Amino acid sequence: MIRALYLIYQIFIALPIMIVATIITALVTMIGSVFNDRFWGYWPGMIWGRLFYLVFLIPVHVHGKENIRKGQSYVIAPNHQSYWDAFLVYGFIGIKFKWMMKKELSRIPFVGWACYMAGCIFIDRSSRASSMESIRKAESRLNNGMSVVIFPEGTRTPDGKIGKFKRGAFLISEELGLPILPVTIDGNYQVMSRHAWNVTWHPVHITIHEPVWPQSTAETNETELKEIMGNTSRKVFDTISKTLETGYQLRS
Repeated sequence: MIRALYLIYQIFIALPIMIVATIITALVTMIGSVFNDRFWGYWPGMIWGRLFYLVFLIPVHVHGKENIRKGQSYVIAPNHQSYWDAFLVYGFIGIKFKWMMKKELSRIPFVGWACYMAGCIFIDRSSRASSMESIRKAESRLNNGMSVVIFPEGTRTPDGKIGKFKRGAFLISEELGLPILPVTIDGNYQVMSRHAWNVTWHPVHITIHEPVWPQSTAETNETELKEIMGNTSRKVFDTISKTLETGYQLRS
């Protein structure tokens, strides 16, 4: 009975509210970013992300904010459980950032346009040279506490388990000299997996871990760089995995 009522609520109340809120947020972001994308490219999205959880009545618990150093830029690396991860990161991580995403997403009506105007970093994955050029263009935007978010798995988990990491986030960390900030998202898979068409009520936890600093230098060769990135990737993977195994979603 409760599940049926919640489904009716989300279809007739929560979903219409958030469709309107998404359009308004996108328009405000696009217009405001013309004047100041550091402010308008973040704050409307932060409110939008929190609003999703508020309107759908999903409780969120945040852990580890003490691991964030004010004024430091990071490569924020969360695991990827659901479309809802974007709302969670926007709303609750508490750091100004730009998304890093494939360039095709810039064509999505309203949301993609807003991301483009907000100065998000679009990667051309057609070649390594194109990808590296995108990364170098991003360097000027990532300073004075402005960070970048990239999901190391590259796609949402199909089964709730953390997937194999791609090297993009770790290459950016070493190339730009920015620390990786591992983030564990726990509960969004239960809220809405990639196979679901509706939202399921479930508590969500986001855990911000201690940063992992880059190790390469100007003298580091390509072989050494690959080894460093591999070690960092394993460390971040293990950190996130151990937190998922703890089962934060079972706690109050």
